Parts: sequence; structure tokens; C-alpha cells
Amino acid sequence: MTSAHWDEQQAARYRAFQYDFPEKTLAGKTVIVAGGTGGLGAALVTLLAREGVRLVVGYRSNHQRAESLARAIEQQTGQSLTLVAGALCAPETRRAYLDQVRTLPGGLAALAGAAIFAGAPARTPLLELDRETMEASLQANYIGPLLLARDLGAALATTGQDAGLVLIATMQALAVFPGSVNYAGAKAALVHAARILATEWPRVRVNVVAPGATVVGMAEASVRSGKYDSALERGAIHRFGRPEDVARAVRFFLEPDNYLTGQVLLVDGGLTLRR
Repeated sequence: MTSAHWDEQQAARYRAFQYDFPEKTLAGKTVIVAGGTGGLGAALVTLLAREGVRLVVGYRSNHQRAESLARAIEQQTGQSLTLVAGALCAPETRRAYLDQVRTLPGGLAALAGAAIFAGAPARTPLLELDRETMEASLQANYIGPLLLARDLGAALATTGQDAGLVLIATMQALAVFPGSVNYAGAKAALVHAARILATEWPRVRVNVVAPGATVVGMAEASVRSGKYDSALERGAIHRFGRPEDVARAVRFFLEPDNYLTGQVLLVDGGLTLRR
């Protein structure tokens, strides 16, 4: 008995070694990149702009940096960015992302997904932690990103189309790094919440990218200070991470109609394995 869902024409192509590997599958579609003006997010924005993606790019408050990125992208690719300002915990900021998407060609139906880079390093020693610093970390690293993912996922689900959401965590959410509890705890919660979100909407894939010691972004200060020099010197990693590494990982999860959801991709060069 043959499955009612079996595609014999597809099977025949595979028996003949005929495979479908489309290129630039996001060209002409819209992608949201929240926190897209920072060191890691800007790399993804650049990668997607080169592919011909319409981009809605968010930032918290640094308007000058956002405008500088927009000018650079237009000079390099000819693509214009649509900018959204504000903290993700604010409902009006989250609404603004979808409002801007609706003004672009294709509206919500053209939205292929989103990458949410927003967060804060929250470097506070354990004995100096108090309720205020912990709440600030939770808002920046967990509550805001999760609420935006929820709102976008619900909106995408109404279209009935395939879409991808990518949340950005950290290697510290997946391995124990002393002194990182205020940051790592919130990001670990985000990882688990992303897996739960992946069960919510049948056509909306939710995945996580967890960067390691990268030379831009929240890890820049630690790398610059020499904190991870020993990892290089003893061969745990052969180089520090680059923004291009993270951008390619996020783009992988944004690929339309891919077969991945509820996964965490650790982009750390093997650092957490060889510590």
C-alpha cells in the first residue's frame, strides 16, 4: 500500500539524481532584523541586502548608527532600509515593525521571517546583583525578544505561508561560564522559550543561533580585553568568531521551506567543547 502523501514524480526525479537547490530564495521578500544595527545584526542586514531582500531594521536608541548603516547599505547594494526605533518591551515598538511591513510591496504576505538580535550584555558580578539589574537583563534579553517573536509568529501564522523566526542567544546560555549568571540566565530562558514557540505555529519555524567569542557585538569587549586569548593559545579555537559567521548561520535558518525548527545552532568554533 502506498502512502496517500507519496509524490511519485518527486521520487522519480531523485532516482534520476535531479535535485532542487534554488538560489537567492529570499530575493524580493521582506525580513525583519530587530537589533540589526549592532555588530552582528548589521552583518546579516548586509548579507540579506546583497540578496535583494527588503529589510525592516530595528534599533533601540542609536539613531546615528542606524542612519550610518542605512547609508552604507544603499551605497553597497542599492537597497533602502526601513528603520524602526524603540525597546522591544514597548507594545508600540512591536506594532511598528508590522505596520512598516504592511507599507512595503506585498505587505504581510511577503514577510519571510525575522531575526531578533536585540539584547544587552548585563555584565554584573554575582554579589552585586539586585532586583533592578536582573529585571533590566530579563527585559532586554528575554522579555522583549520573546514578545516580538510571539507577535510576529502570530501575524505570520495568519498568512498560512512558510516563514522563519531566528532568536539570538549566546554560548553562555548553553555552557557554564563563571560570572555570567545575569546575562546567561536570561538567554537560557530565551532558548527554552524558542523551543516552545516552535510548537505553536505549523508553518512558522523558530530556531536559535548562539554566538561564541566574536570580535563584534556583546562579546567584543571581552575579546578585546584578552579574556579569550588562552582559548586561542591552547588551540581550543583557531580564531575568534566573525560577524559573517553568525550572519551565515542566521541566513541558514531563514531559508524558505527548510526542514528545521526548534533547534539551537552554536557558532563558537568549538570553544564550549574544548574549554
